[in-house]
Amino acid sequence: MAYDGSDFSGWQIQPGERTIQGELQAALGRVTGEAPLPQGSGRTDAGVHALGQVASFELQANIPAENLQRALNRTLPEAIRVIESRTVRSTFHARHSARAKTYEYRVFRQAVCPPFLARYVHACGWPMDVDLLQRSARLFEGEHDFLSFAATDPDLATRSLPPDEELDPGTEAPRAPTPEPPAGKQGAIRTIFSSGWQERQTEHGTLLIYRVRGNGFLHHMVRNLVGTMLDVGRGYRTIEEIPQILAARARSVAGPTAPAQGLFLHSVEYDELEFAPRTE
Repeated sequence: MAYDGSDFSGWQIQPGERTIQGELQAALGRVTGEAPLPQGSGRTDAGVHALGQVASFELQANIPAENLQRALNRTLPEAIRVIESRTVRSTFHARHSARAKTYEYRVFRQAVCPPFLARYVHACGWPMDVDLLQRSARLFEGEHDFLSFAATDPDLATRSLPPDEELDPGTEAPRAPTPEPPAGKQGAIRTIFSSGWQERQTEHGTLLIYRVRGNGFLHHMVRNLVGTMLDVGRGYRTIEEIPQILAARARSVAGPTAPAQGLFLHSVEYDELEFAPRTE
């Protein structure tokens, strides 16, 4: 799935709010007469976009996958599109089967941001040392405890599982909070496979694009990484502070949370065997 998250209150169904998950469930009901709760690969926040979100659900209706895709796109809001639909093994789960995810964050570098870009970028016209941004990004590669870059939400910061694994399979009821694990144990430890910035010239101006691939992400983690790196690039912090921030395991020592509209869930990776179309 791809979606423009600007006008939605995130992925997860919330009472009285317009959400991606809610719209997809409603569309399934209109098309099939069933209303399974789609399970996403992760719960994007309000205002966050997706280029390659993955959702899974079980249907009794025997509708060919391609026909289902076309039917859903006819009834979904224009801001939400199903890019591909396939029938997979019954063991597949969009969240629990994920092996890696890639997020992208876009920063617009000109003094005046065009109005038709404003919903999809963080407008940041300050002088910026791109080399420092790149060097900062590399420091996050590998396995680290990212608690300093996790949201301080009381119901999220103390859980031992990443935000995209906080729900029991097939439900939207949160698991009971578990005590925060000590450093070096499970909890805020994640492995980042790649982390880097690139500069791209467009017809509207210069974009700085941060792309990060990892085995999991904490709530607001990417936006907090970006906010901290932008502080380094602007000269508000030194690059030498980053290892100290990681070691502190305290959100208060890291930089600000970058705005939601610049963030995109770029893609999700699965084992090919598990994600292969069902043939039986």
